[in-house]
Amino acid sequence: MHHMKISVIQPDIVWEDKSRNFQNITELIFPLYNKTDLIILPEMFNTGFSMKPFELGESPGGETFRWMKGIAEKGNFGVCGSYIVKENTNFFNRWVLVTPESETWSYDKRHLFSMGGEDRLFSSGISRVVIFFRGVRIIPLICYDLRFPVWSRNRDESDLIIYVANWPEIRKNVWSTLLKARAIENQCYVAGSNRTGTDGEGIRYCGESMIINPRGEPIEFADTDQECSITAELSMIELADFRKKFPVMNDADDFTLNL
Repeated sequence: MHHMKISVIQPDIVWEDKSRNFQNITELIFPLYNKTDLIILPEMFNTGFSMKPFELGESPGGETFRWMKGIAEKGNFGVCGSYIVKENTNFFNRWVLVTPESETWSYDKRHLFSMGGEDRLFSSGISRVVIFFRGVRIIPLICYDLRFPVWSRNRDESDLIIYVANWPEIRKNVWSTLLKARAIENQCYVAGSNRTGTDGEGIRYCGESMIINPRGEPIEFADTDQECSITAELSMIELADFRKKFPVMNDADDFTLNL
């Protein structure tokens, strides 16, 4: 495929209520059935950014995975987003992608938000993941990962970087600025999926989900307070042409990640 159509969902997540979130998000997604290639949901889209993993965590093939699988099959698109997964005695803030063909990929959040206590309850991911889906190389990342550019760095391996988040309104300028920076420095498309509304801890979220081209220009943008979806078509031909005409990555520093 030379083009991929992606859709970012921006919901007002109901605090720690999976069934209501499944219902609400299903309604937001329904108009996109057979009209897009990839649905991108926010961080912890089924519960909000809750620090109750013992109550809300699921097995890898649990309720949320089964919901995602059903939606992917009905809509003929991939569905991705993060939620709380339990493996043995460990909890992960895990991004999962499920395709209509039941292929599955996952990524565990590397940078846990210590100021919110996430590092005390969750285990950090140890692997950087690159996915090849419908002709596009994708790097998935989660919220706080956005602040760490080395972890996001494109080393001639990605075309689209996805950030799923619960990003608070008080730091919304950081959200929009860093998303654009990651697109520019990596010469990649970037998609940022954030929630809107206020959670059960009284934290208000900035929305402003967006899809950005490799020049750092938003090509689709959501408002702060609106539940919505935004959709854009990504051209791999235009991306390759831009990289060829302005080959920044030829001069990039080589490095090794110490995990």
